[in-house]
Amino acid sequence: MKPDSELPIYSALSEVRERLESDGVCALEAPPGAGKSTALPLELLGLERLRGGNILMLEPRRIAARSVAARMAHSLGERIGETVGYTIRFERAVSHRTRIEVVTEGVLTRRLQRDPALEGVGLLIFDEFHERNLHSDLALALALDARRGLREDLMLMLMSATLDFTRAAELIGATCVQSSGRSHPIAVRYAGGVGRSLPESAHLCETRAGEFAEHTARVIRRELAANVGDALVFLPGAGEIRRVLERLESAPLPDDARVLPLYGDLPAAEQDRALAPDPHRRRRVTLATNIAETSLTIPGVKLVIDTGLERAARFDPGAGLTRLVTRPIARAQATQRAGRAGRLEPGVAVRLWTELEERELAPYATPEILESDLAPLALELAAWGAPDPGALDWIDPPPVAHYAEARELLVKLAALDAEGRATPIGRDMARLPVHPRLARLLLAGREWGALDLAANVAALLSERDILPRRARDESDASLALRVDYLRTAGAVGPARRVQTAARQLREILEPTRGADARSDAPRHPDLLGRLLARAYPDRVARRRNPGERRYLLRNGKGATLGPRDNLADSEFLVVADADSSERDARIYIAAPLERASIEELFADSIEERESIAWNERTDRVEALRETRLGALTLTTRPLSEVSPEGRARAWAAGLRARGAGSLPWNENARRFQARTEFLRAHGEPLADCSDEGLAASLEDWLAPFLGDVRTPTDLKKIDLTAALRARFVWNELNRIDEQAPETWLAPSGSRLRLEYKGERVSLAVKLQELFGLGETPAVLDGRVKIVLELLSPARRPIQVTEDLRGFWDRTYPEVKKELKGRYPRHPWPDDPWSATPTRFTKKRKP
Repeated sequence: MKPDSELPIYSALSEVRERLESDGVCALEAPPGAGKSTALPLELLGLERLRGGNILMLEPRRIAARSVAARMAHSLGERIGETVGYTIRFERAVSHRTRIEVVTEGVLTRRLQRDPALEGVGLLIFDEFHERNLHSDLALALALDARRGLREDLMLMLMSATLDFTRAAELIGATCVQSSGRSHPIAVRYAGGVGRSLPESAHLCETRAGEFAEHTARVIRRELAANVGDALVFLPGAGEIRRVLERLESAPLPDDARVLPLYGDLPAAEQDRALAPDPHRRRRVTLATNIAETSLTIPGVKLVIDTGLERAARFDPGAGLTRLVTRPIARAQATQRAGRAGRLEPGVAVRLWTELEERELAPYATPEILESDLAPLALELAAWGAPDPGALDWIDPPPVAHYAEARELLVKLAALDAEGRATPIGRDMARLPVHPRLARLLLAGREWGALDLAANVAALLSERDILPRRARDESDASLALRVDYLRTAGAVGPARRVQTAARQLREILEPTRGADARSDAPRHPDLLGRLLARAYPDRVARRRNPGERRYLLRNGKGATLGPRDNLADSEFLVVADADSSERDARIYIAAPLERASIEELFADSIEERESIAWNERTDRVEALRETRLGALTLTTRPLSEVSPEGRARAWAAGLRARGAGSLPWNENARRFQARTEFLRAHGEPLADCSDEGLAASLEDWLAPFLGDVRTPTDLKKIDLTAALRARFVWNELNRIDEQAPETWLAPSGSRLRLEYKGERVSLAVKLQELFGLGETPAVLDGRVKIVLELLSPARRPIQVTEDLRGFWDRTYPEVKKELKGRYPRHPWPDDPWSATPTRFTKKRKP
């Protein structure tokens, strides 16, 4: 049996061969259905430049790798493992006869690390490169480096289903070859939906998730009734698939249609069932995640229903946490999904959003390297001997900040030294097919004689949560609960997948150990926590307060347990799985850890420091000696002696927290403050004495006065005026006293206090004390007139003015007429200009 010779890819075959034979590189653009994944590799086995070498083809997804290999083998009339085979995580089907081996991303990276020259491989194909997965970018960078230094004869080929391919082609120095697809017209309709308003979280509230499932199921029923052929429905994740499946199974579907789920974590047999034609020729409704966008062939599809959403991992480097988000797909993805409906004949694509919303979609998906956890990449580069990513060629280089965070984590895991080079532990970690965190956990388990337990834990954490949904809804984050469930669940469902992964991890680490041998030798009651601590040293957490469910992580991030979680009794936890949020992260999987284990495992990282701080509750300065692990305080004990400098700093910090209003103000201090602020308001270059300025610089001006302060009573004894004046040098103080004097000498001989407020200065004075004074007094070299509040003999306001001369000429006669009879014992001369100023009555002389 041979591949379908009518596939569109054959029109581009001669050009592809020419490019590979002449240049050794090629970039191929071909839409889904062209035959690039299944027909082209078989045709390239005859390349003269291949010289009997093998073809290694990268498929980004495990399900696609198995499917593509099976289809090529079927087209040759062979079984998988003969001419065509595959290797995916924990599964291999190849033989000495295999010429084409389909591999997934991590497999290719480890192959390159073991054998940089890729001996025996003549052509390396990167399929579905438009998906831009992290390991695809990494493997291409390593392959280019190997080709430049070791294997100039190694041919490279990139294959993509989109048009965003120019930069990738330029990177490998290839001419881009284009192939048409085999597609029929597709009618695209927009049905709107509730999905666009879903929050960016993998853990949707039950109400919103229910509305989403109801709406999607309603559209499926309607479109099945209005259209013919099989249907392919794109949903963001397994949870949404299960919810929609439940609603579709609640009542018969048109034509007795059969509903089949399809997502990455399904057992292989169920995946194969979803990809095979129905034996009874019933209509099929396949509920799939984005794994069905490209490489997979699902026969008979004439109707595509697209929710326009996908599940993606987003890494928060500051918190060191990755969370799954449900987000809108890109326009290129929507085009690929719709194309599934036109493979055999004209089809229909129904989009659960509006045309207006479509214009807001990004044109292409964001490459994983720009938003993923880069710890795996950083470890691979260190093991490759290129800790600086700038030494390699990238389409998009790793973001500097994310990469720095990844290297910092790997140093904590003992995988890298301070210069970023791989340590012996790091090299062992790089050989394991799991995240560096879990690789470190596995090595610790082997070291402690607890490999069986470590393998179970690593497998549990690398797969989907195996607890039944009911148990998860109880909000119990206990890792021990999951380990116990794994041991008792039997080899069925998700538990079987985890058990298989655990067994394979054990075999990698101890290949000579007997199948029945056991290595579990728990010596600590918190062994699970100790294992997690090796993998998640940055996520050791301490309960904030007794009785609370809120925790503080070593890295300073907050986290919280569910409302009924039994782990809340634990003072210390290690968090293995949590979401990332602006506030406290929600803890999903964790294990308790004893204080003694923390002190043992992190002895080199625990710091002892003196803490002198003001306690808001007691209104005292507390001096403590603390042992700390990052942001966590492990132990505290009081200090008997505190330096005056330390005490002053603590009081200053406490006073700043309370605000400048808590300082020991008195009238004199406030007046001096007002005078300096008056001068500053008029442009004088003086230190900021506003409440805000004083609070911001407490250590600079008040600290010398705080060294002996122990209690609030001691604080009240501080001469705040003296402290404020100490901020200024002698010529500044002279300037303040001259240009903003505290008092003014009236013509009567009285020394009266001036009031400063903002840019104004005012004076309250009895008008008899100003007889004979024609010019309004002023300060600041005469630039600012004093606002005069003229008072009656009873010190009641008569007039507010800055024009004293005008008052005597125009207003005084009326005032005299009104008040002379009321205050007959005080002088009311007809001519205030020639009268003697006085603060006394007529009978008393000055």
